[in-house]
Amino acid sequence: MSESDGVVDADAAADADAAEVVVFSDYVCPFCYLGRASLELYREGRDAPLSVEWHPFDLRGYKRDEHREIESDVDDGKDDDYFEQVRENVERLSEEYGVDADIDAVPETDSWNAQQAAFYVREEQPEQFEAFDDALFAAYWDDHRDIGDPDVIADAAASVGLDAESVREAATDEAWANRLEAQFEDARDRGVTGVPTFAADGHAARGAVPQNSSNA
Repeated sequence: MSESDGVVDADAAADADAAEVVVFSDYVCPFCYLGRASLELYREGRDAPLSVEWHPFDLRGYKRDEHREIESDVDDGKDDDYFEQVRENVERLSEEYGVDADIDAVPETDSWNAQQAAFYVREEQPEQFEAFDDALFAAYWDDHRDIGDPDVIADAAASVGLDAESVREAATDEAWANRLEAQFEDARDRGVTGVPTFAADGHAARGAVPQNSSNA
């Protein structure tokens, strides 16, 4: 498997003989959004069907304190050159995949609530998870809404036929927060260190900009 300088191409992450690929992603990661587009193009070009299983992973988990709040003063080693490289790669890949991932248009957002709501839907109503997952990505990257806001999450839920109030409550429920945190810990135990990570047939590939960074 190989990595590009911006995002892992889906055909590099999912072996041609693989029947399933597992993807770890975070809604606020531009390369996760771009990776979805790449994966969809790959699926359309395959002769055999490909099952995709989505898992949450907290892009900013290493910045959270004991209350799960993001500490903005944590030194992540990313300077202006890093972010300029990110911008260039997002623009290039947006054009390549035919999507608009405008990192200047989206709001600064903590995605925890959105990931918690999505995890709840995946566990409780899995048949509706894919539509809800798509709706959350669209709310952030297409509509530039704050998906950390329970009202926005509820709107996304209602748009795909889910019970908005149940999803709103689950998004901030402490029991579901603990279960989500356990999911993140399990992913780290499996070797996931950043997003997007694509795993198939015991192998994994992760997008990274630049190549030696720890997060996309």
